[in-house]
Amino acid sequence: MIQPKHSFLDWLNHHLFACPFKSHFGFDCPGCGFQRSVIALLKGNLAESFKFYPAAIPLILLILFTLLHLKIDFKSGAQIIKIAFAGIAIIIFINYIYKIYTHQLIS
Repeated sequence: MIQPKHSFLDWLNHHLFACPFKSHFGFDCPGCGFQRSVIALLKGNLAESFKFYPAAIPLILLILFTLLHLKIDFKSGAQIIKIAFAGIAIIIFINYIYKIYTHQLIS
């Protein structure tokens, strides 16, 4: 019988880092879902990525912009980074409140 090939992303999906917060307290932290979101994004599934962690795509874009800003030094780059960071923090907060409200913290 032929064994199906497993991709690196499938392997990664089965070897995620355990959340120490969830291990200790028994419920999700505000960052839970990020790893699965990035894997879904790498697979090209934007909707699934957003479902797992809505802040993942903006956070990745912010990291890329920050690295580019460090290299090029945009005139208003630091201000853009501060505003984007605040916006991402709000997304994370709203998502966590939503998970509390819909009882999705314990999985």
